[in-house]
Amino acid sequence: MYERISPEKAKQLMDTENARVVDIRDPGSFNLSHIPQATLLDNNTVGELISSADMSKPLIVYCYHGNSSQSAASYLSEQGFEQSYSMDGGFEHWRVLFPKHVSSD
Repeated sequence: MYERISPEKAKQLMDTENARVVDIRDPGSFNLSHIPQATLLDNNTVGELISSADMSKPLIVYCYHGNSSQSAASYLSEQGFEQSYSMDGGFEHWRVLFPKHVSSD
């Protein structure tokens, strides 16, 4: 089962529990800006994530506004992630709350 969490709670998990962060937006949006430690996740890379990830570490999924990430977090929970989270408000809310924690590398 996945949980919905606020961007503030997501940041706390990143800072204190070294949570893994995945961005499910399109590659163009990801390349334009994203959460610094996030990796882009799509249909081509999801299998690699599932086979190589530490399933006991918190996993935070975000999209544009926090809607699509709910389905992805649910799916990843079903694949064995013990702590799967969908970030409410998505990247748009994150960048308003934490403008200094946005990367465009």
